[in-house]
Amino acid sequence: MTFGSWLALVVAIVLSAEVVRWLRHRALRHERWRRFFRHPTAAWGCGILTFLIIVAIAAPLVAPLDPIVQPDPVRLKNHAPSLTFLMGTDVFSRDVWSRFAYGARVSLGIGALGALIAVSLGSCVGAVAGYYRRWVDAILMRGVDIGLALPRIFIVLMAVALWDRLSFAWLTLVIGLTSWFATSRLVRAEVLALRERDFVVAARALGVPSSRVIFGHVLPNAAAPIIVSAALSVGNVLLLEASLSFLGIGVAPPRPSWGNMIADGAVTIYTAPWTTLFAGLAISLVVMSLNAVADGLRDALDPRQDPA
Repeated sequence: MTFGSWLALVVAIVLSAEVVRWLRHRALRHERWRRFFRHPTAAWGCGILTFLIIVAIAAPLVAPLDPIVQPDPVRLKNHAPSLTFLMGTDVFSRDVWSRFAYGARVSLGIGALGALIAVSLGSCVGAVAGYYRRWVDAILMRGVDIGLALPRIFIVLMAVALWDRLSFAWLTLVIGLTSWFATSRLVRAEVLALRERDFVVAARALGVPSSRVIFGHVLPNAAAPIIVSAALSVGNVLLLEASLSFLGIGVAPPRPSWGNMIADGAVTIYTAPWTTLFAGLAISLVVMSLNAVADGLRDALDPRQDPA
Protein backbone atom coordinates (compact mmCIF):
# COMPACT_ATOMS: atom_id res chain seq x y z
CA MET A 1 0.00 0.00 0.00
CA THR A 2 1.10 3.53 -0.69
CA PHE A 3 1.57 6.15 2.01
CA GLY A 4 -1.60 7.90 0.82
CA SER A 5 -3.63 4.70 1.17
CA TRP A 6 -2.32 4.10 4.69
CA LEU A 7 -3.11 7.69 5.63
CA ALA A 8 -6.64 7.42 4.21
CA LEU A 9 -7.20 4.18 6.15
CA VAL A 10 -6.06 5.77 9.43
CA VAL A 11 -8.31 8.77 8.76
CA ALA A 12 -11.25 6.40 8.12
CA ILE A 13 -10.67 4.66 11.48
CA VAL A 14 -10.38 7.95 13.38
CA LEU A 15 -13.38 9.46 11.60
CA SER A 16 -15.60 6.46 12.37
CA ALA A 17 -14.63 6.67 16.06
CA GLU A 18 -15.37 10.40 16.08
CA VAL A 19 -18.78 9.86 14.47
CA VAL A 20 -19.75 7.36 17.18
CA ARG A 21 -18.43 9.70 19.90
CA TRP A 22 -20.44 12.60 18.44
CA LEU A 23 -23.59 10.46 18.25
CA ARG A 24 -23.12 9.33 21.85
CA HIS A 25 -22.70 12.96 22.94
CA ARG A 26 -25.85 14.01 21.09
CA ALA A 27 -27.73 11.06 22.61
CA LEU A 28 -27.29 12.51 26.11
CA ARG A 29 -30.02 15.03 25.29
CA HIS A 30 -32.71 12.43 24.65
CA GLU A 31 -33.76 9.57 26.89
CA ARG A 32 -34.55 7.29 23.96
CA TRP A 33 -31.10 7.55 22.42
CA ARG A 34 -29.46 7.20 25.83
CA ARG A 35 -31.23 3.84 25.99
CA PHE A 36 -29.82 3.01 22.56
CA PHE A 37 -26.23 3.60 23.62
CA ARG A 38 -26.78 1.78 26.92
CA HIS A 39 -27.19 -1.38 24.84
CA PRO A 40 -23.89 -3.27 25.31
CA THR A 41 -23.07 -3.71 21.60
CA ALA A 42 -24.95 -0.87 19.85
CA ALA A 43 -21.98 1.54 19.90
CA TRP A 44 -19.64 -1.13 18.52
CA GLY A 45 -22.15 -1.93 15.79
CA CYS A 46 -22.40 1.74 14.82
CA GLY A 47 -18.60 2.03 14.77
CA ILE A 48 -18.08 -0.99 12.51
CA LEU A 49 -20.83 0.06 10.11
CA THR A 50 -19.54 3.64 9.99
CA PHE A 51 -16.00 2.46 9.24
CA LEU A 52 -17.11 0.16 6.41
CA ILE A 53 -19.36 2.86 4.92
CA ILE A 54 -16.47 5.35 4.97
CA VAL A 55 -14.19 2.77 3.30
CA ALA A 56 -16.83 2.16 0.61
CA ILE A 57 -17.30 5.89 -0.06
CA ALA A 58 -13.55 6.61 -0.04
CA ALA A 59 -12.55 3.46 -1.97
CA PRO A 60 -10.49 5.39 -4.58
CA LEU A 61 -8.44 6.90 -1.72
CA VAL A 62 -7.93 3.86 0.52
CA ALA A 63 -7.40 1.35 -2.31
CA PRO A 64 -3.86 1.49 -3.73
CA LEU A 65 -4.67 -0.41 -6.96
CA ASP A 66 -7.44 -0.86 -9.47
CA PRO A 67 -9.53 -3.82 -8.18
CA ILE A 68 -9.65 -5.38 -11.67
CA VAL A 69 -5.99 -5.00 -12.69
CA GLN A 70 -3.76 -8.13 -12.54
CA PRO A 71 -0.25 -6.71 -11.88
CA ASP A 72 1.74 -9.93 -12.21
CA PRO A 73 -0.24 -13.19 -12.45
CA VAL A 74 2.95 -15.25 -12.05
CA ARG A 75 5.01 -13.68 -9.25
CA LEU A 76 2.23 -12.00 -7.23
CA LYS A 77 -0.26 -14.87 -7.33
CA ASN A 78 -1.67 -15.63 -3.83
CA HIS A 79 0.82 -13.29 -2.15
CA ALA A 80 0.39 -13.39 1.65
CA PRO A 81 -0.73 -10.24 3.56
CA SER A 82 2.10 -7.75 4.07
CA LEU A 83 2.75 -4.02 4.34
CA THR A 84 2.66 -3.82 0.55
CA PHE A 85 -0.52 -5.90 0.19
CA LEU A 86 -2.56 -5.37 3.36
CA MET A 87 -4.86 -8.35 2.72
CA GLY A 88 -2.61 -10.19 0.27
CA THR A 89 -3.41 -10.97 -3.35
CA ASP A 90 -5.75 -13.49 -4.95
CA VAL A 91 -5.23 -16.22 -7.53
CA PHE A 92 -5.19 -13.59 -10.32
CA SER A 93 -2.62 -11.41 -8.45
CA ARG A 94 -5.27 -8.74 -7.75
CA ASP A 95 -4.94 -6.76 -4.52
CA VAL A 96 -7.50 -8.16 -2.06
CA TRP A 97 -7.68 -4.92 -0.03
CA SER A 98 -8.51 -2.90 -3.15
CA ARG A 99 -11.20 -5.41 -4.12
CA PHE A 100 -12.46 -5.41 -0.53
CA ALA A 101 -12.87 -1.61 -0.54
CA TYR A 102 -14.59 -1.45 -3.92
CA GLY A 103 -16.60 -4.57 -3.10
CA ALA A 104 -17.95 -2.78 -0.03
CA ARG A 105 -19.52 -0.25 -2.37
CA VAL A 106 -21.35 -2.97 -4.28
CA SER A 107 -22.36 -5.20 -1.35
CA LEU A 108 -23.41 -2.40 1.00
CA GLY A 109 -25.09 -0.54 -1.86
CA ILE A 110 -27.19 -3.55 -2.82
CA GLY A 111 -27.95 -4.22 0.85
CA ALA A 112 -29.11 -0.66 1.54
CA LEU A 113 -31.03 -0.10 -1.70
CA GLY A 114 -32.59 -3.56 -1.69
CA ALA A 115 -33.70 -3.12 1.93
CA LEU A 116 -35.10 0.34 1.11
CA ILE A 117 -37.22 -1.14 -1.69
CA ALA A 118 -38.34 -4.06 0.48
CA VAL A 119 -39.24 -1.96 3.53
CA SER A 120 -41.02 0.71 1.48
CA LEU A 121 -43.12 -1.81 -0.44
CA GLY A 122 -43.77 -3.98 2.62
CA SER A 123 -44.82 -0.97 4.70
CA CYS A 124 -47.27 0.23 2.03
CA VAL A 125 -48.84 -3.20 1.54
CA GLY A 126 -49.03 -3.90 5.27
CA ALA A 127 -50.53 -0.47 6.01
CA VAL A 128 -53.20 -0.81 3.29
CA ALA A 129 -54.08 -4.35 4.39
CA GLY A 130 -54.30 -3.43 8.07
CA TYR A 131 -56.23 -0.21 7.53
CA TYR A 132 -58.89 -1.41 5.07
CA ARG A 133 -59.15 -5.02 6.36
CA ARG A 134 -61.94 -7.21 4.92
CA TRP A 135 -61.40 -8.34 1.32
CA VAL A 136 -58.43 -6.02 0.74
CA ASP A 137 -56.63 -7.58 3.70
CA ALA A 138 -57.55 -11.10 2.58
CA ILE A 139 -56.27 -10.65 -0.97
CA LEU A 140 -53.02 -8.91 0.02
CA MET A 141 -52.19 -11.32 2.84
CA ARG A 142 -52.83 -14.38 0.68
CA GLY A 143 -50.38 -12.91 -1.80
CA VAL A 144 -47.90 -12.44 1.04
CA ASP A 145 -48.41 -16.06 2.10
CA ILE A 146 -47.56 -17.20 -1.43
CA GLY A 147 -44.46 -14.99 -1.44
CA LEU A 148 -43.29 -16.39 1.91
CA ALA A 149 -43.86 -19.95 0.69
CA LEU A 150 -41.61 -19.49 -2.36
CA PRO A 151 -37.84 -19.51 -1.70
CA ARG A 152 -36.38 -16.14 -2.71
CA ILE A 153 -33.37 -17.73 -4.38
CA PHE A 154 -35.75 -19.73 -6.61
CA ILE A 155 -37.45 -16.50 -7.76
CA VAL A 156 -34.08 -14.89 -8.48
CA LEU A 157 -32.98 -17.97 -10.43
CA MET A 158 -36.09 -17.63 -12.59
CA ALA A 159 -35.25 -13.94 -13.18
CA VAL A 160 -31.70 -14.87 -14.22
CA ALA A 161 -33.04 -17.55 -16.55
CA LEU A 162 -35.36 -15.03 -18.18
CA TRP A 163 -32.93 -12.09 -18.47
CA ASP A 164 -29.56 -13.88 -18.52
CA ARG A 165 -27.11 -11.73 -16.51
CA LEU A 166 -28.77 -9.12 -14.28
CA SER A 167 -27.19 -5.66 -14.02
CA PHE A 168 -26.53 -3.98 -10.68
CA ALA A 169 -29.81 -2.05 -10.83
CA TRP A 170 -31.92 -5.05 -11.87
CA LEU A 171 -30.28 -7.33 -9.29
CA THR A 172 -31.03 -4.79 -6.55
CA LEU A 173 -34.61 -4.44 -7.78
CA VAL A 174 -35.23 -8.20 -7.94
CA ILE A 175 -33.80 -8.74 -4.45
CA GLY A 176 -35.83 -5.84 -3.07
CA LEU A 177 -39.06 -7.02 -4.68
CA THR A 178 -38.65 -10.50 -3.18
CA SER A 179 -37.76 -9.40 0.36
CA TRP A 180 -40.77 -7.36 1.56
CA PHE A 181 -43.19 -10.07 2.65
CA ALA A 182 -42.16 -10.36 6.32
CA THR A 183 -42.15 -6.56 6.71
CA SER A 184 -45.70 -6.31 5.39
CA ARG A 185 -46.95 -8.72 8.06
CA LEU A 186 -45.15 -6.78 10.79
CA VAL A 187 -46.57 -3.43 9.63
CA ARG A 188 -50.06 -4.89 9.19
CA ALA A 189 -50.11 -6.06 12.81
CA GLU A 190 -49.04 -2.61 14.00
CA VAL A 191 -51.61 -0.82 11.83
CA LEU A 192 -54.41 -3.08 13.05
CA ALA A 193 -53.70 -1.81 16.57
CA LEU A 194 -53.28 1.83 15.52
CA ARG A 195 -56.40 2.13 13.35
CA GLU A 196 -58.64 2.02 16.45
CA ARG A 197 -56.71 4.72 18.31
CA ASP A 198 -58.50 7.99 19.05
CA PHE A 199 -56.38 10.15 16.73
CA VAL A 200 -57.17 7.89 13.74
CA VAL A 201 -60.88 7.73 14.57
CA ALA A 202 -60.94 11.54 14.92
CA ALA A 203 -59.18 11.99 11.56
CA ARG A 204 -61.72 9.74 9.83
CA ALA A 205 -64.61 11.57 11.52
CA LEU A 206 -63.28 14.87 10.18
CA GLY A 207 -63.36 13.48 6.65
CA VAL A 208 -59.60 13.20 6.15
CA PRO A 209 -58.88 11.08 3.03
CA SER A 210 -57.80 7.51 3.74
CA SER A 211 -54.46 7.96 1.98
CA ARG A 212 -53.63 10.92 4.21
CA VAL A 213 -54.69 9.02 7.32
CA ILE A 214 -52.47 6.07 6.37
CA PHE A 215 -49.35 8.00 5.33
CA GLY A 216 -49.78 11.04 7.55
CA HIS A 217 -51.01 9.51 10.81
CA VAL A 218 -50.78 5.72 10.91
CA LEU A 219 -47.38 4.94 9.33
CA PRO A 220 -45.47 7.66 11.27
CA ASN A 221 -46.74 6.10 14.50
CA ALA A 222 -45.63 2.66 13.27
CA ALA A 223 -42.11 3.94 12.59
CA ALA A 224 -40.44 2.00 15.42
CA PRO A 225 -40.99 -1.55 14.06
CA ILE A 226 -40.38 -0.31 10.50
CA ILE A 227 -36.96 1.12 11.45
CA VAL A 228 -35.97 -2.07 13.25
CA SER A 229 -37.17 -4.16 10.30
CA ALA A 230 -35.14 -1.97 7.93
CA ALA A 231 -31.96 -2.52 9.94
CA LEU A 232 -32.47 -6.28 9.86
CA SER A 233 -33.45 -6.27 6.18
CA VAL A 234 -30.10 -4.78 5.14
CA GLY A 235 -28.30 -7.79 6.61
CA ASN A 236 -30.71 -10.25 5.00
CA VAL A 237 -30.36 -8.62 1.57
CA LEU A 238 -26.57 -8.53 1.94
CA LEU A 239 -26.48 -12.26 2.71
CA LEU A 240 -28.73 -13.02 -0.26
CA GLU A 241 -26.53 -10.98 -2.61
CA ALA A 242 -23.42 -12.74 -1.29
CA SER A 243 -25.06 -16.13 -1.83
CA LEU A 244 -26.08 -15.28 -5.38
CA SER A 245 -22.64 -13.87 -6.23
CA PHE A 246 -20.99 -16.96 -4.78
CA LEU A 247 -23.15 -19.11 -7.06
CA GLY A 248 -22.16 -16.97 -10.04
CA ILE A 249 -25.60 -15.43 -10.67
CA GLY A 250 -25.17 -12.20 -8.72
CA VAL A 251 -22.69 -9.41 -9.38
CA ALA A 252 -20.85 -10.22 -12.60
CA PRO A 253 -17.03 -10.62 -12.41
CA PRO A 254 -14.59 -8.96 -12.59
CA ARG A 255 -16.57 -6.29 -10.72
CA PRO A 256 -15.82 -7.04 -7.07
CA SER A 257 -18.37 -7.82 -4.40
CA TRP A 258 -17.78 -9.64 -1.15
CA GLY A 259 -19.77 -12.61 -2.45
CA ASN A 260 -17.78 -13.17 -5.65
CA MET A 261 -14.52 -12.52 -3.74
CA ILE A 262 -15.36 -15.58 -1.65
CA ALA A 263 -16.21 -17.52 -4.81
CA ASP A 264 -12.90 -16.53 -6.47
CA GLY A 265 -10.92 -17.68 -3.45
CA ALA A 266 -12.85 -20.88 -2.77
CA VAL A 267 -10.45 -23.00 -4.85
CA THR A 268 -7.45 -21.79 -2.79
CA ILE A 269 -9.10 -21.64 0.62
CA TYR A 270 -6.52 -24.03 2.12
CA THR A 271 -3.40 -22.59 0.49
CA ALA A 272 -4.42 -18.90 0.51
CA PRO A 273 -7.21 -18.48 3.11
CA TRP A 274 -6.91 -14.68 3.13
CA THR A 275 -8.60 -14.54 -0.29
CA THR A 276 -11.90 -15.55 1.34
CA LEU A 277 -11.33 -14.76 5.02
CA PHE A 278 -11.61 -10.97 4.91
CA ALA A 279 -14.70 -10.83 2.69
CA GLY A 280 -16.45 -13.48 4.78
CA LEU A 281 -15.45 -11.68 7.98
CA ALA A 282 -16.82 -8.40 6.61
CA ILE A 283 -20.18 -9.98 5.81
CA SER A 284 -20.36 -11.52 9.28
CA LEU A 285 -19.41 -8.23 10.96
CA VAL A 286 -21.99 -6.25 8.99
CA VAL A 287 -24.80 -8.70 9.80
CA MET A 288 -23.85 -8.85 13.50
CA SER A 289 -23.49 -5.07 13.68
CA LEU A 290 -26.91 -4.57 12.08
CA ASN A 291 -28.44 -7.02 14.55
CA ALA A 292 -26.81 -5.10 17.42
CA VAL A 293 -28.08 -1.78 16.06
CA ALA A 294 -31.57 -3.26 15.59
CA ASP A 295 -31.56 -4.50 19.21
CA GLY A 296 -30.49 -1.04 20.39
CA LEU A 297 -33.19 0.62 18.29
CA ARG A 298 -35.77 -1.77 19.69
CA ASP A 299 -34.80 -0.68 23.21
CA ALA A 300 -34.68 3.01 22.25
CA LEU A 301 -38.04 3.09 20.45
CA ASP A 302 -39.97 0.92 22.91
CA PRO A 303 -42.84 3.17 24.08
CA ARG A 304 -43.26 1.11 27.25
CA GLN A 305 -39.95 2.49 28.52
CA ASP A 306 -40.86 6.13 27.95
CA PRO A 307 -41.47 8.15 31.12
CA ALA A 308 -45.16 8.70 31.83
